[in-house]
Amino acid sequence: MRVLGVDYGQRRIGLAISDETALLARPWQSVPARSTPAESAAAIAERVASDPEVGPIGAIVVGLPRRLNGTDNDQTEPARACARALGELTGLPIHLQDERLSSYEADQRLAERERDWRRRKAQLDAAAAAVILQDYLDSHGPHAGRAGSVTE
Repeated sequence: MRVLGVDYGQRRIGLAISDETALLARPWQSVPARSTPAESAAAIAERVASDPEVGPIGAIVVGLPRRLNGTDNDQTEPARACARALGELTGLPIHLQDERLSSYEADQRLAERERDWRRRKAQLDAAAAAVILQDYLDSHGPHAGRAGSVTE
């Protein structure tokens, strides 16, 4: 069963997908954010459903933005709203994963292979989604994403 990773942002939303064993995450693609979290969730669900190579998804992991001290920031509630909407639209278990420093880590990894920051920027959202998803998979073992609803 594959797990979808989501890095929700105001402008772009990064998507990552796990392998069928839910052990390894890889960047998949980015989609433009819509005007509301619910509209963004619909765009994500449509993108997943329209790609036959993705296969069945068993769960979705949404990155939860927070300040370094762990408190909510201005993007925390929109990410939660997107997660709730994804759960309602898909009926899949939704898990929230702390995403602090995921974009920084993704940029550092991309910089090892790509020196041009413009090319890195184009890949950053999906790479950050892969970092979020891999963190979730690593912390939840081989049964990641199999049960529950929106959980932190």
